[in-house]
Amino acid sequence: MPERAIGVFDSGVGGLTVLRALRQHVPDESLVYLGDTARVPYGTKSSPTVMRYAHEAARFLLAQRVKLMVVACNTASAVAVDELIERYQVPVIGVILPGAKRALEMTRNGRIGVVGTEGTIRSGAYDRALQEFRPDIVVHTAACPLFVPIAEEGWSCHEVARLAAHEYLAPLLDKGIDTLVLGCTHYPLLKNTLQEVVGPDVQLVDSAQETAKAVKLRLEQDQLLQSPSATQPPCYFVTDIPDRFIRVGGAFLGEQLKDVKTVVLD
Repeated sequence: MPERAIGVFDSGVGGLTVLRALRQHVPDESLVYLGDTARVPYGTKSSPTVMRYAHEAARFLLAQRVKLMVVACNTASAVAVDELIERYQVPVIGVILPGAKRALEMTRNGRIGVVGTEGTIRSGAYDRALQEFRPDIVVHTAACPLFVPIAEEGWSCHEVARLAAHEYLAPLLDKGIDTLVLGCTHYPLLKNTLQEVVGPDVQLVDSAQETAKAVKLRLEQDQLLQSPSATQPPCYFVTDIPDRFIRVGGAFLGEQLKDVKTVVLD
């Protein structure tokens, strides 16, 4: 088991920020990434549809003999993680709980903001995760649908990004938040612009980084860390033609993507 890969799935390229963080925190691990690019985005889909997609992605990764699965999509994490944990015989880690725990550690005044896709915000998953550990916490949320295309266009530091951020974040700042959870794996690319807009008194929580830390901890606890001699290059799979994934994903990962394979999920 320790010599098997970690499986990561997302609706598209956003989960590559999680994969990048994994390469920082567990550099000796082999990684298998699945981007469901034929059906992106998940954030606008119904919960039953996202659940079906998540099961199909999980079965594909299990066929690759992974030892642990990371649900690197906030929408899928909100809808499907609990059922995936119950159904499959490998550890499953989503991106919501690690980010929520970190936000609780960081907040000083108990007012936490969460930004994400429409599906993630509508699910209330962050609200539940935060208030489960601290019922007194006050959560303010905002759906930010323009952030994803802005990130994918490479406009993270563009005036368009700043204008959108001001529009989306102003109501949260008016509520007095001191911590902001980036509840979408695309949003770390906008981190510098978002920090500029919210100011130095608001701390940002990067769910991708916190998820990678949670994966490392779980591997250590289960004695599943891979030896450096067994490390393999990452494998990338997509469900539609890979051209856009390769072009956009390179910016997310910080290097050129190679050997991306197209697969069909069933």
